[in-house]
Amino acid sequence: MYGFRIVDKLQKFHEDIKIEQLKYHSKRVMVSKEFTFDAAHHLHNYEGKCMNLHGHTYRVIFGISGFLDERGLVIDFGDIKEIWKNEIEIFLDHRYINETLPPMNTTAENMVVWIYEKMKTALQNREEQYDGARIEFVRLYETPASFAEARREWMELE
Repeated sequence: MYGFRIVDKLQKFHEDIKIEQLKYHSKRVMVSKEFTFDAAHHLHNYEGKCMNLHGHTYRVIFGISGFLDERGLVIDFGDIKEIWKNEIEIFLDHRYINETLPPMNTTAENMVVWIYEKMKTALQNREEQYDGARIEFVRLYETPASFAEARREWMELE
């Protein structure tokens, strides 16, 4: 049977594993991080319930790819969180997004491109920190079953 086991010896850096072993490969890899925010909005030029002021608990998923640093990381998940908190979420969470976003109809389709652009700019501003880091996709869920997505290959066509 499989039981609980304490490791015999905790691996020690520079003794059991060398710095050159931390980076296992040189392939491009994508990491993903997810966030939620609550916001109120309404739609213009729209017939239906969404023309009235209402709110959502949105869910955002980022896909970011790049090459590994010497530690074996593309980008630290904490760095993605810092960008989200300080450069994107401040315009969205517990806000009336019709007034905090640029002039647009606050559809999921418009918002996902704005979020994509904000993350793309943040990564470009930090390009010295990360090897080839780029935004691959952003998926914005307006409800648990409805989302809009922006992908790098679509955004670069324009």
